[in-house]
Amino acid sequence: MAQCDKALDVQTSQRLENPADTILIVEDNELNMKLFHDLLAAHGYKVLQAFDGQAGLQLAQQHHPDLIIMDVQLPGNLSGLEVTQVIKDDPKLKEIPVIAVTAFAMKGDEVKVRAAGCDGYITKPISALNFLQSIKKFLNERSSVSEGRRVL
Repeated sequence: MAQCDKALDVQTSQRLENPADTILIVEDNELNMKLFHDLLAAHGYKVLQAFDGQAGLQLAQQHHPDLIIMDVQLPGNLSGLEVTQVIKDDPKLKEIPVIAVTAFAMKGDEVKVRAAGCDGYITKPISALNFLQSIKKFLNERSSVSEGRRVL
């Protein structure tokens, strides 16, 4: 039961420029979670954390984050790709960009990740600069699409 409580742990950090930018990290490795959290929090993003797929899905449904960072290999009943498929099949969540983060860097792995519905793909170990640039890119694209819908 302690693992379940830990999986639903929500830590937040407010972003000064746009407090609406909430990022959900679904990652079972504590060191990777800390790295991702600290990088994002240092740049002012609000961060939600889940340590397994089921908890990640619950947080996505409850909070509708602006972006999801999804580890491909997760413990439990749902892999990161399965969670992504559920998210992309949900009309309320399907517009949320999902970036897969994985140690898999073999030929064809990116194709599998994108076929599951992931919008982006980052291999581990990550480059902090590339990681943050990818986050900003997806958030800017999402903002542009949202603003375009309001105008139309």
